Amino acid sequence: MIATANPHASQAGLEMLRAGGSALDAAIAAQLVLNLTEPQSSGIGGGAFILHWDETARRVSAYDGRETAPAAARADRFLQPDGKPMPIGEAINSGRSVGVPGLLRVLRLAHGKHGRLAWARLFEPAIRLAEDGFRVSPRLHALIESDPILRINAATRAYFHLPDGSPLPVGYRLRNPPFAALLRQIVLQGPDAFYLGAVARDMVAAVAAHPRPGDLTEQDLAAYRAVEREPICGGYRGYRICGMPPPSSGGIGVLAILGVLERFPLAGLRPGSSGAAHLFTEAGRLAYADRDHYVGDPDFVRVPAAGLIDPEYLRGRAQLVNPRRSMVRALPGAPAGARAAMGADATVEAAGTSHISVVDAWGNAIAMTTTIESPFGSRILVRGFLLNNELTDFSPLPDEGGKLAANRVEPGKRPRSTMSPTFVFAPGGAFLMTVGSPGGSAIINYVAKTLVGVLDWNLDIQQAIAAPNMGSRNRETELEKGTALENIAAALRALGHPVEAVELNSGLHGIVRTPQGLAGGADPRREGVAMGE
Repeated sequence: MIATANPHASQAGLEMLRAGGSALDAAIAAQLVLNLTEPQSSGIGGGAFILHWDETARRVSAYDGRETAPAAARADRFLQPDGKPMPIGEAINSGRSVGVPGLLRVLRLAHGKHGRLAWARLFEPAIRLAEDGFRVSPRLHALIESDPILRINAATRAYFHLPDGSPLPVGYRLRNPPFAALLRQIVLQGPDAFYLGAVARDMVAAVAAHPRPGDLTEQDLAAYRAVEREPICGGYRGYRICGMPPPSSGGIGVLAILGVLERFPLAGLRPGSSGAAHLFTEAGRLAYADRDHYVGDPDFVRVPAAGLIDPEYLRGRAQLVNPRRSMVRALPGAPAGARAAMGADATVEAAGTSHISVVDAWGNAIAMTTTIESPFGSRILVRGFLLNNELTDFSPLPDEGGKLAANRVEPGKRPRSTMSPTFVFAPGGAFLMTVGSPGGSAIINYVAKTLVGVLDWNLDIQQAIAAPNMGSRNRETELEKGTALENIAAALRALGHPVEAVELNSGLHGIVRTPQGLAGGADPRREGVAMGE
């Protein structure tokens, strides 16, 4: 089974599974198709985090394809002359927001270890679709229509608009011959076709030619390496939960929320009740307070990851939760292994990104969250793909009150992420679930909500994904606008919560192993689908 954000991508992945491909093969084929059908969210101009479960070896592997800052990057990259952060829209729509893409390197690294089909076979669906074209979906049309920046850049205007300047209409057959040609090069030469030579020169030139130019170089592209890291795992009510380690804050954040909630009888509370929302959002405040102070690229800062998810530490954090009153704003704790808390992070994470979940015929699984950051990334189009704006995931302020931010800009550094690809294992160790979501800094809350729905409230995966979103990122208590959760706003305000009803546009995709077989779920807020047999 495969669950992705677009039917074309799910079909491409299912084609690989039917051909005898592995979960990783299916994920790669789906990702390449998403570059076409969901260009606003991910692609080869961005990066990804991949969790892989090997059913035979009983091992979880974590692969880091996060983008890196150019060698010329400095801590004041997104500051104005007066020392204040530049407006986030200006920072995103610029050459200086572009990090060195990591996607192709990490796909190749993981494929070398877990692929069953030939590298070339995985590219066939995307090449076909790029050459033959696909129908523009209502969601893609709406996103093009709502993005004025796409009209400013000549390349994106030509690709995403008709000659009269109007956005591509629903049903328009969109072809991308330059992307098909590039994929054929990558089939023959591997990722070097992207990171070296003419394509690399084109990326560097496009970034330098932007009205707000960046400093990406061919040397930066040639030097990029994907990294295999140790996954971060912890317990929750007898289950084992595994996620992505730093530079993602996702694994730590999800485990921190669950570790606090484990001290409360959540199963006895009704889903969607004010009592459940109170506990969930208070746990979120504590988790986000810690991640904002401690998490960054582990190759540059000391991240007390084990301390942040230690059961005893989280038991102490849970004691800060008052069942009758919101704490409103949590302070960071003092986990084992931490030095003094670093400066507070000021990152503004846009709600882009996509997620792919796969389980193959051998029981191997993938949870891959992939991104170019904001919708349409930096809006810089090169050879049919968009370049990321991932460097805006760094804190624009390098310090606060003299304390350095863990997630400040540094040359060669990977910006902190909230992407949370997640596995769940049943008591006894059997694989149970793969899940993840897009959604910027709210991803941790989306994934934790889904896990609580399945593990505490016995919802099926589709019910858990579709359930209204809620959470706190250590600021307001956020309830999904237009859902039944708005009915509990008054009860939460009576507990002191600063409540806001907001759009919480998750894109959760997951698969659960049940006694009857695999059950998939796709987020109704987007256009995804789960396919299997």
